[in-house]
Amino acid sequence: MTENPLLKESSLDLHYPPFDKIKPLHFTSGYEQGMAGQLQEIEPISSNAEAPTFENTIVALEKTGDLLGRVDRIFSNLTGAHTNPDLQKIETDMAPKLAAHLDAIYLNGPLFKRVETLYNNREKLSLDDESKWLVERYYKDFVRAGAKLSDADKTKLKKMNSELAELQTKFSQNILKEKNADVIVVDKREELDGLSPDAITAASAAAKEEKKEGKFVLALQNTSQQPPLTNLKNRALRERIMKASLARNSHGGEWDTRNIVLRTAKLRAERAALLGYESHAAYQL
Repeated sequence: MTENPLLKESSLDLHYPPFDKIKPLHFTSGYEQGMAGQLQEIEPISSNAEAPTFENTIVALEKTGDLLGRVDRIFSNLTGAHTNPDLQKIETDMAPKLAAHLDAIYLNGPLFKRVETLYNNREKLSLDDESKWLVERYYKDFVRAGAKLSDADKTKLKKMNSELAELQTKFSQNILKEKNADVIVVDKREELDGLSPDAITAASAAAKEEKKEGKFVLALQNTSQQPPLTNLKNRALRERIMKASLARNSHGGEWDTRNIVLRTAKLRAERAALLGYESHAAYQL
């Protein structure tokens, strides 16, 4: 494999990623090395025989995970703006692994004990407001992630987090796939009465790209309301667009998300209850 450009800080202005050198396989390696590296950085913090201090615990934690953070930021931006099947497969493969990685940190008993000790004594540590807030933030994050659960409940939580990560990734990918596949094909120019000349030209160009010469293609946006509805005068066409928009991911087929949504809602409710919240909404707030 070629040298992985993700493993070191970019030398470009403002450390912009060298996208011309980054290949999909670099992300898999980068993620794996980033996760392993952060756990190696955390191990001496959690096993430190010295009493916990703000510097040897909170500041030390703040300094971990640089590589993983860099890989994840670049990957997330790329998949959000210019994804492809190779990147989506990596996204699917990495989702449960990243969830397990976070669990390995937040469910680390000795590490949480150090954070909890600092939290319980925060008023005696002569911390400035920002440092005190950071201690409180870390403690809250650990507790919300399940640090106070029994070992048996931690095992349950890990399984939930892994499945939720997979479901959420599949949901977002299905939304994108159906959005990209869903188009409204219009046979006659007259049906587009009300649209601007530029919009009609764009619809004609889109049809040519879809190899539908002589027709017009209106792509659906990832919203329930569609921009052409504002100006189109043809009621039947407006109805077609609206129905297609509202039916996305809920009319059967490989991209249907209804079962994903139901399973996600069930798991979120179970996780919230396990963590002591009345609902997922209460947990989020």
